[in-house]
Amino acid sequence: MRFTLQHSDPASNARAGILHTDHGMISTPVFIPVGTTATVKGIHQRELRHEIKAAIILGNTYHLFLRPGIDVIRKAGGIHRFIQWDGAVLTDSGGYQVFSLAEQRKLTSEGAIFRSHIDGTEHNFTPENVVDIQRTLGADIIMAFDECTPYPCEYDYARKSMILTHEWLDRGKQRFLDTGPEYGYSQSWFPIVQGSTFPDLRKESAMRITEADMEGNAIGGLSVGEPADMMYEMIDIVTGILPPDRPRYLMGVGTPVNLLESISMGIDMFDCVMPTRNGRNGQLFTREGIINIKNEKWKDDFTPVDPSGDCFADQQYSRAYLRHLIISGEILGAQIASLHNLRFYLWLMEEARRQIQTGTFHNWKNEMISRISIRL
Repeated sequence: MRFTLQHSDPASNARAGILHTDHGMISTPVFIPVGTTATVKGIHQRELRHEIKAAIILGNTYHLFLRPGIDVIRKAGGIHRFIQWDGAVLTDSGGYQVFSLAEQRKLTSEGAIFRSHIDGTEHNFTPENVVDIQRTLGADIIMAFDECTPYPCEYDYARKSMILTHEWLDRGKQRFLDTGPEYGYSQSWFPIVQGSTFPDLRKESAMRITEADMEGNAIGGLSVGEPADMMYEMIDIVTGILPPDRPRYLMGVGTPVNLLESISMGIDMFDCVMPTRNGRNGQLFTREGIINIKNEKWKDDFTPVDPSGDCFADQQYSRAYLRHLIISGEILGAQIASLHNLRFYLWLMEEARRQIQTGTFHNWKNEMISRISIRL
């Protein structure tokens, strides 16, 4: 994988670049649709590629390890062939899922012993076997195994957790360097900055991750309940340390406003379940603001969901029709809403990139945030 930095915004730290992978080029900034169990909920791969215009999607190591299992995906020839996807794939390490199972896992210096949420069977993740699992899954970008601390979190615990994450970093990096891809195309391994909401820990972790000198770097442990201002403070600290010639991936974030603010601080890559999860529950993101489509006011509104969004695939569907589908529990309603929100997120990234290229990102971002924050 190569990262080419192409443009920088003169009034902020926003930047536009290209990620070169063996499954195609990815323009940054980029939002990565979340396909936890080898599917983006309610969205066909054809729609991802041609309507949403996604170049990369995300899969989850924890969930894919449990079901369908890595043997199945190996027999299929890797995740791309298994799901019939010709774009790039990123897999997270499963660390967030393992550590969210607080009552079903045991943490040791070796790794994490946990019980499956599906059938209660016991499993063990280590920095080494998580690399092995992701080698078998075959994603283009794979993640280090780390501990994601909760919020709020005591300083001593956050520091202990960060030190453990750094120890796992060394072991995971060595396994990555000692092994190779299984399917004939290259893979990149990203370490993850931790440190909770403590500036000194974030600085220390960012420096440690920089020293690993990998092809890209990630920031984890944010958007877990902390105030937005605190999240932005941590992002600003970390992006000021991570090398500018490598892509920066902010994991699990977030709202459209979160994305724009983070781009202005130098973030290149994002993922979040919000566009599909919120869409299934009737919340729609538009260029005019946020719509709760279940509200009575949309019952006989026959205008498109986003009248100003002429690039959106759902332009032919009215608010009234989508409201009817959602409140009736029709699967099509969840599909249309998810498709709309994902297209909005990717449009937002495309437009941010265009504004960076023309040197107008800063003012555009401020105007856009004021518009898309309105609840209609």
